[in-house]
Amino acid sequence: MSGTNSPEAVKKLLENMQSDLRALSLECKKKFPPVKEAAESGIIKVKTIASRNTEILTALKENSSEVVQPFLMGCGTKEPKITQLCLAAIQRLMSHEVVSETAAGNIINMLWQLMENSLEELKLLQTVLVLLTTNTVVHDEALSKAIVLCFRLHFTKDNITNNTAAATVRQVVTVVFERMVAEDERYRDIIEQPVLVQGNSNRRSVSTLKPCAKDAYMLFQDLCQLVNADAPYWLVGMTEMTRTFGLELLESVLNDFPQVFLQHQEFSFLLKERVCPLVIKLFSPNIKFRQGSSTSSSPAPVEKPYFPICMRLLRVVSVLIKQFYSLLVTECEIFLSLLVKFLDADKPQWLRAVAVESIHRLCVQPQLLRSFCQSYDMKQHSTKVFRDIVNALGSFIQSLFLVPPTGNPATTNQAGNNNSGGPVSAPANSGMVGIGGGVTLLPAFEYRGTWIPILTVTVQGSAKATYLEMLDKVEPPTIPEGYAMSVAFHCLLDLVRGITSMIEGELGEVETEYQSTTEGASSPMHSSEQQDLQSTSDQMDKEIVSRAVWEEMVNACWCGLLAALSLLLDASTDEAATENILKAELTMAALCGRLGLVTSRDAFITAICKGSLPPHYALTVLNTTTAATLSSKSYSIQGQSVMMISPSSESHQQVVAVGQPLAVQPQGTVMLTSKNIQCMRTLLNLAHCHGAVLGTSWQLVLATLQHLVWILGLKPSSGGALKPGRAVEGPSTVLTTAVMTDLPVISNILSRLFESSQYLDDVSLHHLINALCSLSLEAMDMAYGNNKEPSLFAVAKLLETGLVNMHRIEILWRPLTGHLLEKVCQHPNSRMREWGAEALTSLIKAGLTFNHEPPLSQNQRLQLLLLNPLKEMSNINHPDIRLKQLECVLQILQSQGDSLGPGWPLVLGVMGAIRNDQGESLIRTAFQCLQLVVTDFLPTMPCTCLQIVVDVAGSFGLHNQELNISLTSIGLLWNISDYFFQRGEIIEKELNKEEAAQQKQAEEKGVILNRPFHPAPPFDCLWLCLYAKLGELCVDPRPAVRKSAGQTLFSTIGAHGTLLQHSTWHTVIWKVLFHLLDRVRESSTTADKEKIESGGGNILIHHSRDTAEKQWAETWVLTLAGVARIFNTRRYLLQPLGDFSRAWDVLLDHIQSAALSKNNEVSLAALKSFQEILQIVSPVRDSDKPETSPVVNVPVPVLIGPISGPGLSRPFIRTDSIGERLGRYSNSEPPIVTDELEDLNLWWAAWNTWYRIGSESTKPPITFDKLTFIPSQPFLTALIQIFPALYQHIKTGFNMDDLQKLGVILHSAVSVPISSDASPFILPSYTEAVLTSLQEAVLTALDVLQKAICVGPENMQIMYPAIFDQLLAFVEFSCKPPQYGQLETKHIANAKYNQIQLFAPAEWVALNYVPFAERSLEVVVDLYQKTACHKAVVNEKVLQNIIKALRVPLSLKYSCPSESTWKLAVSSLLKVLSIGLPVARQHASSGKFDSMWPELANTFEDFLFTKSIPPDNLSIQEFQRNESIDVEVVQLISTEILPYANFIPKEFVGQIMTMLNKGSIHSQSSSFTEAEIDIRLREEFSKMCFETLLQFSFSNKVTTPQEGYISRMALSVLLKRSQDVLHRYIEDERLSGKCPLPRQQVTEIIFVLKAVSTLIDSLKKTQPENVDGNTWAQVIALYPTLVECITCSSSEVCSALKEALVPFKDFMQPPASKVQNGES
Repeated sequence: MSGTNSPEAVKKLLENMQSDLRALSLECKKKFPPVKEAAESGIIKVKTIASRNTEILTALKENSSEVVQPFLMGCGTKEPKITQLCLAAIQRLMSHEVVSETAAGNIINMLWQLMENSLEELKLLQTVLVLLTTNTVVHDEALSKAIVLCFRLHFTKDNITNNTAAATVRQVVTVVFERMVAEDERYRDIIEQPVLVQGNSNRRSVSTLKPCAKDAYMLFQDLCQLVNADAPYWLVGMTEMTRTFGLELLESVLNDFPQVFLQHQEFSFLLKERVCPLVIKLFSPNIKFRQGSSTSSSPAPVEKPYFPICMRLLRVVSVLIKQFYSLLVTECEIFLSLLVKFLDADKPQWLRAVAVESIHRLCVQPQLLRSFCQSYDMKQHSTKVFRDIVNALGSFIQSLFLVPPTGNPATTNQAGNNNSGGPVSAPANSGMVGIGGGVTLLPAFEYRGTWIPILTVTVQGSAKATYLEMLDKVEPPTIPEGYAMSVAFHCLLDLVRGITSMIEGELGEVETEYQSTTEGASSPMHSSEQQDLQSTSDQMDKEIVSRAVWEEMVNACWCGLLAALSLLLDASTDEAATENILKAELTMAALCGRLGLVTSRDAFITAICKGSLPPHYALTVLNTTTAATLSSKSYSIQGQSVMMISPSSESHQQVVAVGQPLAVQPQGTVMLTSKNIQCMRTLLNLAHCHGAVLGTSWQLVLATLQHLVWILGLKPSSGGALKPGRAVEGPSTVLTTAVMTDLPVISNILSRLFESSQYLDDVSLHHLINALCSLSLEAMDMAYGNNKEPSLFAVAKLLETGLVNMHRIEILWRPLTGHLLEKVCQHPNSRMREWGAEALTSLIKAGLTFNHEPPLSQNQRLQLLLLNPLKEMSNINHPDIRLKQLECVLQILQSQGDSLGPGWPLVLGVMGAIRNDQGESLIRTAFQCLQLVVTDFLPTMPCTCLQIVVDVAGSFGLHNQELNISLTSIGLLWNISDYFFQRGEIIEKELNKEEAAQQKQAEEKGVILNRPFHPAPPFDCLWLCLYAKLGELCVDPRPAVRKSAGQTLFSTIGAHGTLLQHSTWHTVIWKVLFHLLDRVRESSTTADKEKIESGGGNILIHHSRDTAEKQWAETWVLTLAGVARIFNTRRYLLQPLGDFSRAWDVLLDHIQSAALSKNNEVSLAALKSFQEILQIVSPVRDSDKPETSPVVNVPVPVLIGPISGPGLSRPFIRTDSIGERLGRYSNSEPPIVTDELEDLNLWWAAWNTWYRIGSESTKPPITFDKLTFIPSQPFLTALIQIFPALYQHIKTGFNMDDLQKLGVILHSAVSVPISSDASPFILPSYTEAVLTSLQEAVLTALDVLQKAICVGPENMQIMYPAIFDQLLAFVEFSCKPPQYGQLETKHIANAKYNQIQLFAPAEWVALNYVPFAERSLEVVVDLYQKTACHKAVVNEKVLQNIIKALRVPLSLKYSCPSESTWKLAVSSLLKVLSIGLPVARQHASSGKFDSMWPELANTFEDFLFTKSIPPDNLSIQEFQRNESIDVEVVQLISTEILPYANFIPKEFVGQIMTMLNKGSIHSQSSSFTEAEIDIRLREEFSKMCFETLLQFSFSNKVTTPQEGYISRMALSVLLKRSQDVLHRYIEDERLSGKCPLPRQQVTEIIFVLKAVSTLIDSLKKTQPENVDGNTWAQVIALYPTLVECITCSSSEVCSALKEALVPFKDFMQPPASKVQNGES
C-alpha cells in the first residue's frame, strides 16, 4: 500500500495519533484520570518512536500493544463519545496495518465487552470488518470470537443492526476463504509431500492444514453443524442460528470458492460427508408430499414443504451439481432424480416452478449435461438421467396443456389474484381466445382450448430464475399463469442450444486437429512421424469415445425434444416463440445430420416440413419416406409415454397467402399462415446452412420447398433465382402485403440456399443433385399432356446449384447436363423446355467464364466437356431450344471467344448445324455468332478451324431465308480471306505443323490422308476451299448473292492470290475459274426471259434487270471480267504454267461467246474483258525495264536466300511490283523469259477472236423485225477500240488481207444505225460537229495503222492506198450515208428530236456522219501531206481519188447536208493540190496523172459555177465570205496552174481560161433575172478572174510557145470582155435616165476602164514582135466605145475615162505609114 507507506502518509498518521491522544486526554481529564495519563504517556511514546526509528511503521507495529492501550482504556469507560473517538482511532491504526497480533486480541476482547453491553453495535461491526479485511493478524480463537460477535449482532432486536450484521457475516465468511485462497497462492510453488491422512475419520484432524485453511475448515464445518441444528465446534458462544441463513452462507461459500473444495481433500470430505446428507435429509418433506392427497389418510402427518428452505436447498443443489459434479457423482444422481420428481403434476405449483428454474440452470451448462450422459445414461445399470430430464420437461409441458390446474385454491390461478401474482400480469380473460379474429393480444401457446401466455422469463442462454431468488419470501409465492411453461420452454431451447453448440464445437476441433495431424503425417518434412502417427491414432480413439457420447446424448434427448417442440410449434401463436422452436428443431436436425443419425435427423426435418405446409396437405413425400418411423405417433421413453400430439388445424393463425396446391389435377385453394411461412424460412435456413448433412433428406426438403414455392406463385428468373410471378391459371394466388414484402426475402434465401451448395462435400452435392433430378422428373410427369404451367422449381435449382459449384463442375456435369438435355429440353411443354434450355446454356456460359484451376486453356478435356452439351443441343429439333443454344453461343463468343481453343470446332459446328428450313430468327442469330467470330476471333482460334469457318460462312451464303444474311456472309468470306492474307505466314506454319502430325498419324494407321484439294499444301487448300465456296455462291439463284460473291471471289483472288504456291494456280484456273465460267455461261444462255414483276414485297425492279436472263447477264459480266482481270494481273504467274495457251484459248472462247450473245450488257462487258487481257505487258518486256538488280523495289522478305523445298516457306509479299515478280522467282528459279513465238501465237489467237466477233456482230441481219438484235454503239466502240492494242502485238505479221478484213469491220461498224430511243443519249445534236466515240475509235484504229506503216518497213507502205480508200469511203458519208443491210433508217436530219416520241416503236436512226466524214477528210489531207510522194501513193492514183471524192461535196455546195462540208472540201482541195500538183508535174511524163486533169477541171467547174442555189437567209457577210473562198480557188489557179502551163495538158488550160472568162464577165443578157443579180454580186470574184486573165495576157518573157499561147488566149478573152462591159454600161446609162446606176456596175466600169489603160501601157512596153496584130486591132476597136461613154453622169467614171482615153494618143499617126508599117 504505497498510499499508507509514503512519508507524507506516515507523517499524517503520527499527527493524527497525537491529536487523537490529545483529544482523549482532554475528554478524560475530569472523569477518567488514568485514561488521561495513559494518553499523555502515549503521546510521548509516539514521539519517541518517531524520533528514534527510520522505519516508523514497523516500530509502531512492534509497540502497538502500548500504543493501543490508551484507546482500549477509553473504550472501557463505556462513555459513548469517548468510545466513538477510540474506535475511530483504533480503525485508523488498523488501516495503516500497525496492529500486532496481541494488540488485535486485546481489541477483539474489548469489542466483545462492548457487544455484551450492546454499545455502538454498528461501529463494532465496522471495526471488526476493518480489522479482518486489512490484515491477517487475527487467527483461530480470536477469529472465531470475532465471527461469533457478528453472528450475535445478527440476532438482535434492531432491524438495521440485524441486516448490517448479516452482511458483515457474509463478508467475513468470504474473507476467511479468501485468505485461504491467498495462502494457497503463496505456497503454490513449494511442492510438499502430501501427508497421508488416515481415513480422515476425526473431523477435528486438520493438522495438515495451514493456518488460514484451518480457519476456513473450522468455519465451514460449523456452518454445516448449525444448519443441521447441531452445536458448533469452533464458533464458541453462538446463541442462535436460522437454517435459511445457514443455507445461504453454505451456498455462497460453495459457489464462490469451489477450488478450495476441489483442491483439498479435507474439504471435499466435508462435502461428501456433511453437505450432501444434510441436503437429502432436508429435502424429505418435499419428496413425500403429494398435492391434494388428504392428510387424514396417512398415519403420520406429512410435513408440508417449506418454500424458503426448499428454494434454498435447490440453490445449493444447483451449486453442488454445477461445481462439484465430478466429486459427487452418486449424490448428484439422487439430486437430479429428485429434481425430475418435483416436476410431477401432483407437486405444488411453486415447487414445480422452482424445480423448472433449477433444471433450467442445468440446461444452460452443456458440459454438465454431457457429464450426466457419460456418467449415467451410458453406464449399464444406471438411471438414464439425461433422458429423464428431457422427457420430464416434455411431459411437464404436455401436462400443462392436458391437465387443467385444479385443487387447492392456493395453487389454482384465479382471475382475481392473478394480477398481483407475478411479474407479468396475464389478461383477465386468460382462459379464452383473445378478441379480434384469432389474433391474441399476448404471445401465448394455445392448444385445444388451453391458452397459456408466454412470459419473458430470461435472456436466452442464461438461467435467470425468479423464484429461486426470492430469498426474502417466507410464504410460497403465487406463480403467474404461463410462468412454468415459459421456463420449461426456455429449458428446451437452452438445452438444444447448449448441446448442439458444444458438440459442434468439439466436432470442429476434432476435425481441425485431425486435418492438421494427417497433414503432418503426410508431409515428409517431420522427423517425428512415428509420434504423429501415434498421436493420430490416439486422436482417433479419443474421437470414437467422444462420438459415442455425442450420439448417446442426441439419442437420449431427440424423442422428447421432438415431441415437446412439435407440440409447442403447433400451439405457438407468437412469432418469436415459433422462431425459437423452429431454430431448435433446425439445430437438432443439423446436429443429427452431422452425427449421421438419419432417423432423428429426418424426424426433425419432417416436423419442420409439416409445419411449412398447410394442415392436411397431401404431400406424399412426408407421409411415406420418414413417416414410417413416426407412424406410432408416440415414442416410448423409458417408463414414460410421451404422446406425439397431432397438429391441431384450428390453431388461430393469421392466413397470409392463398394459393393452389401443386398437383396433377387442379384442386381448390390452400391457405398458408404466417407460421407456415416462418417454417418455410427455417427449412430454407436448414438447407442453406446444413446442406452438407442432409443426405437423403434433401428429397424431403426440396419437395416441401417446391410445393411452397408453387403455392406462393414464385417463378424462376435468370440464373435460376425464383422471383414472385403471377400464377398462370385457376383462382389466382392471393398474397397479403405482409407476405409480399417477405417474398423477395424468401426468394433470396432460396437462392442463397443453393449458393451454399458450393460448401457441400462431393457426396452431399450428389445427394442434392439426385434429389433435384428426381423432383424434376416428377414435375415433368405432371406437366405431360397438359399445357398447365409446370413447376420449374427443380430445373431452376439445378441451374443454381450448377452455377455455384463451378469450381468442381466435373463431378456433377454429366448428371446435370444429361438430365437437362435428355429430359427437360425435349419435354413437350414449352415452358418446361425453355427453362431446360435456359438452365443448360447458363451453365455452359458460366462454366466457360469461371476461373478454373488449372485454367481451361490448360485443361482441354474440361473445356470440351463443358462445350459438349452445347453441341448435343443441335440434335433437338425444337426451334426455341435451338434459339437458346445460339444465343448462348453468341454470349460465349462475346465473353470467352479469346480462349475457346480446342472448343472452336464444337462452337462452329453449332452455327453450321442450322438448316435452311429452320426459320429466319434462328438463322439470324446463328449468323450473328458467325459475324462475331469472323470480326473478332479468327486470330485466337487454331488454324485448323479456319476451314470450318469458311464452310460455315459459305453455308450461310446459301441459306435463302434472308438475303441480307447471304450477302453479309459473303462479306465475311472477304474478311476471312483478308485475315488469311495478313496472317499468312503464321497460319501456314501452323497448318504445316498440323499437317505433318496428321500425316504421321495417317501413316501409322495405314490410311491415306484425305482432305479436299489434297496434293496442294494445306495453306493453299484453305484458300481453295474459300474460292470454291465463293464459286458456289456465284451461281446462287439470287442475283444479289451472285453479284456479291463474284466481286468477292475476284477481289480476293486478285488481292491475295500472290500467297498461293505456283502450282496451285493451275487448280485455281481450271477447277475454280473456268468451272465457274462454264456454269455461268450455261445458266445465262438458258435463263428465263419472262418478265419478273417485282422483287418480292414492294421492291421495284429496274427494267434492265426485270428478267432472269438480264439478271444472269449481270453475273456473266462480272464473272468474265473477274477472270479476265486475273489473267491480266497474274499473267506472269500463269504463263509459266504448262497449259497457258490452252487456258488462253478457253478464255478467248468465253469472251467470244459472251461478246456474240444477244445481250448488250454481256457483249459490251466481254469486250471490256478482252481489252483488259490485251493490255497485258508480257513479263519479258516488263523485265527489260529495271536495269539494276531487282532488289531495288522488292520488299525485304524476298531475300531469304535459296529455298530447299519448292515453296515451303514462300516469302509473303504485299506489293505487286515488277521487282517483286522477279524476286518471286529470283530465289527459286530464273526469271521466266516467255518464248516470243508462244507469245505471238497468243496474240494471233486474240486477233482471230477479235475478227470473228467483229464480223459476226457487224454483219447486217437478213431480215428485220422488231426483235432483231443490232449491236449497240458502246459495243462497237469498244470492239474497235480493242484493235489498236491488239495491233501492237501483231503488227509484224499484219498484211493486206488482214487490212481488208479490218476495213470490212470498220466500214460495217460505222454503218450500224442507232435505235431512236437511244439516239438522244448517244448522238450529238445535229448542229454540233462532234464525233461519236465509235467514229473516234475507227479513226484511231486507222491512225494507229498509218503510224505503224509510217515507221514500218518499206513493204508495209503498199498499205497506204488502202487506207486512203477506206478514209475516202468515209468522206463520202458526208453526202451519202451508208446503208445497213435492208434496214430502213431515218435520216438523222429528219428525225428531229422534238418529233421523237419517247414511247413510239423504236425506229432506227442513221447517225450524223458529217463530222465523221469531215474528220476523215482532215485525216486524208494530213496523211496525203505526209505521203504524197510515196511510190504506192503515186501509182495508185491517190490524188485523183481524193479529187474525185471531193468533187461530190464541192458540186453539191449549198445542197450539202452540212454547210461546213463543202467549205472543208475546198480548203482540203487547196491543201492537197498545193502538195499534189508539184508531184503531178514531176510525173507529167509518166502519164500516171493524165486522168487526173479532166477530173480536176470538172471539179473546179462544178464548184465555181455550182448549180445549187444559196439559201434565202444567207446574209451579205456570209455571201462575201463564200465569195472569198471562190477567190482563193482562182488564186490557186493563178499561182499553181497557169504559171506551169507547159507541164499541163492544153485542153485543161483551155478549160481554165474559159472558166476565168466566164467568171470575169458578168452577163451578156441585159435582162435582170435573179441569177444575174446573184452572179453580179460576186464582184470580188469577177475582179480576180479579170486580173488573172489580165496577168496572163502578157508575160514579158515567153519561154515556150505554150506560154505565148496562154498569153494570146488570155488577151483576146480580156479585150472581148472589156468591150462587152462598156457596151452594157452605155445601154444601162441611157435607159436609167436621171437614176444613178447600181454601185457594182459603176465599180465594174471603172475597173474596165482602168484595165484598158493598164493594157495599153503593157502593150507599149512589150516588144512589138510579141504582140499579135490582131490584138492591136481589138484595142483600137475599143476607142469608139470609150467615146460613147463621155455622156455619163458619174464623176468617177469620167475621171477613169479620161485616164483610159489619154494613151490612145500614141495611135494618132498618119495613116499611110501606119499601113505601111503594118504591112512590113
